[in-house]
Amino acid sequence: MARWSESEIGSAASPGGGGGGGGYPGERFDLPATGTGSAAGFGRRLGALTIDWLLCYLIAGIFSGPDALASPNFSWLVMAVWFVLTAVAVAAFGITPGMAALGLRVASLRSTLVGVPRAVLRTALLALVLPALARDGDGRGWHDRAASTIVVRTRG
Repeated sequence: MARWSESEIGSAASPGGGGGGGGYPGERFDLPATGTGSAAGFGRRLGALTIDWLLCYLIAGIFSGPDALASPNFSWLVMAVWFVLTAVAVAAFGITPGMAALGLRVASLRSTLVGVPRAVLRTALLALVLPALARDGDGRGWHDRAASTIVVRTRG
């Protein structure tokens, strides 16, 4: 499996900052403007998250049995499944099933892999929703900024 390295994301990456000065998203990280390796748009990211949530509903439903939706704790089970699936997949592979389906990947700005602590932080902030909606000029939410990551396209 290919790994993202600093040279693939650009050497001008800074963990903080607020986006480029009139350029395209990802320009300050030396990402291409379009195609493979460019910063992912909000629509694809939302689509990937939706696929992941639907998958987690299915997994939680399998564990809960036929009356899963009637259970008052079912939504918490779905959240727990989503949290584990997302944190483990991003830490180990930099990708979730939804991201794989839509051609996206979480790339670390600091090292080759995102790693467990930053993946857990990123996932916890993403679960709060608002950090993901507050985006900078590069399309990175607070969860990506806190974890020093950026979501990029793996297909053109």
